This record gives sequence, structure tokens and C-alpha cells, in this order.
Amino acid sequence: MLKKRTGRVLTAAVFALAGLIFVTSFNTAKGTDLRTDDSLLKLSDLIQQRNAKNGGLDESTASLRGDVDALADRDDGSTRAEDERFGALAAAAGTRKVSGQALTVTLDDAPQGVQAAPGYPEPQANDLVIHQQDLQAVVNALWAGGAEGIRVMDQRLISTSAVRCVGNTLILQGRVYSPPYKITAVGDRDRLEEALDASPSLQNYQLYVKAYGLGWKVDEHDAVTLPGYSGTVDLHYAKPAG
Repeated sequence: MLKKRTGRVLTAAVFALAGLIFVTSFNTAKGTDLRTDDSLLKLSDLIQQRNAKNGGLDESTASLRGDVDALADRDDGSTRAEDERFGALAAAAGTRKVSGQALTVTLDDAPQGVQAAPGYPEPQANDLVIHQQDLQAVVNALWAGGAEGIRVMDQRLISTSAVRCVGNTLILQGRVYSPPYKITAVGDRDRLEEALDASPSLQNYQLYVKAYGLGWKVDEHDAVTLPGYSGTVDLHYAKPAG
């Protein structure tokens, strides 16, 4: 008799556990396929929300920086030589606007359904998208060409800026961007173009432009003003020398 009761109790426990698993699975799926739920869409929405929030914070920081600079200019009691030295340091740091002749380089993914040009192998997925090294190659070439200031998309670069990509998505100073990518540099246009042409990395990139249709466009501007960098300039992993 005891064995029968024990068997009934175990049977009931098994059915109860099965019911619990069924209810939990139903509540989790909410009637949808667990493999095709909208979790990725929710993640995308979260990224867009954070991106918008970071953009708003950048604008607030820029406004406050302007107020601080105005107060400092009014009350600092510095000499002309000190003001000139500070201005030169601010220009080098990228926190002051810069104006002049400019170039804009636009990089873009290959068109959908593109076919390889005659004489080239069929492309792999990585051959058809812009990568981090492509953006870095453009930025490095423009610095080498004497750029006085560089803006990637709508953000001014400074010495601590890091151009990073996840897949073909650019993450720059807390903001997220998708192609096409625009890089604008203020400086002598002839020198900037020569530096772009002389870059071995960009010469290699041009092969993919020819073979698979990756986007490459260079526009000249007579006058462009790049705003100063408005984000934080605090150093977390370095300290002043001396």
C-alpha cells in the first residue's frame, strides 16, 4: 500500500512539474516562436534610445562648455601671451572651431546584389562592407596630409577619439552610425588629396572599389567650419608628464 501511495505521489509530482514547465514556456513565448521573437528588435530600439540620449548630452555639454569659456575669458586675468598660448593649445586639442578649405571623403557599402567585375573572384560578405580599418586609413591619411581638424559624421575628432566598428556599424564617442560614412578634413586640399593617394591601405581599398563597387567619393569645399569638440576631455588611463 505504501509503495502505491509513493508511486501516486511521484506521478502527481511529475505531472505538476510538466504543467509548470508548460506554463513557464507559454508565458515566455507569449504564443510566439522562441527562435523568432523580437528580442533583437528590442535591442535595436535600446541602442537607438541610448544614441539619442548621448546626442542630447553632447549638446548640453557643448552649451555648458561655452558658458564656462565665456566666464573664463571674462575673469581669468591672464596676459595676452598666456591667452595666445591657451588658444594654441585649445586648437591643437580640437576644442576650438577651425575653418578653411576642406575635403569630404564618403565611404559606403557595396550595392546589394553586386557582381564582381570581370577578372575578379566572387565576393565574400566581408568584401562588400566598410570596415574599421577603412575608416582609420582615411583618418590617418588626412592627419598625415596636415589636416587642421577632422570631423567624422557629425563629431569632431580629438587625440583620444577612437574609431571603432562592430560589424559595419560605427561606434564613435558613445554614438552609433551606419553607412555611408562621411569624413571631413580642413586643411590644404592638395596636400590632403596627395596623402589619400599615397596611403597603401587606401590603395588596397581602391581595388575593392573597382572589383566590388565599394563606395568612394571625394568632394572639395572652398570653406568649411568644423565646430570644436564638445565632449569630455578627461583622461582615465594617462597622466600629464613632468
